[in-house]
Amino acid sequence: MDHDHTISRRHFAGAALTAVGLVAGGGIARAAAPARTAGGPLGPFYPVMRPGDDDFDMTQIKGQTGRALGRVIEVTGRVLDSKGNPVSGAELELWQCNAAGRYAHPGDIATAPLDPNFQGFARLMTGASGEWRVRTIKPSGYDSPIGWRTPHIHFDIKGRQSRIITQMYFTEDYATNTKDALYNMLGEDAVTAMAAQQEADRYRWDIVLADK
Repeated sequence: MDHDHTISRRHFAGAALTAVGLVAGGGIARAAAPARTAGGPLGPFYPVMRPGDDDFDMTQIKGQTGRALGRVIEVTGRVLDSKGNPVSGAELELWQCNAAGRYAHPGDIATAPLDPNFQGFARLMTGASGEWRVRTIKPSGYDSPIGWRTPHIHFDIKGRQSRIITQMYFTEDYATNTKDALYNMLGEDAVTAMAAQQEADRYRWDIVLADK
């Protein structure tokens, strides 16, 4: 499978939503194919040492009674192909900084403390309808050698025939998103990289893979 580390430059109006159109001459409404999720760089903090616990709940580590610091959130979604069909059995890897803006990675020189109760990495598999779910904490923004990084979660998604590496952003953080150089490079494709807030602590983000 090919790695997709580049950032898509295709433009789709309303890309994060399923558009509805009319079949030419037929007058029958049908859903347009969803726009492919914008790719992004792997980043410098992909885990080099995997935690022993990598389940969907990153707020607590098995065998420990403590909970991760920060605001607990849940993100749900589906992995879809370019025609909008669910991709079952897709593998998702997620990693992120903690609530203080620190990665559990030897290359992170941030002085913020590590959180011993934060898992920081998860490995998920999609179900029959392409669905997935993760419980984590809202990541913090942080300063980096390339400038300000707005809150985001890293994803590596492997479908049956394609793969994408990307970063998920939050619609509620628009003011700080626009200060992030990597986010700004997405241009109009940024809409496909943003999770929509459904409730105070619940988000929705569907991932659309490219055809290979």
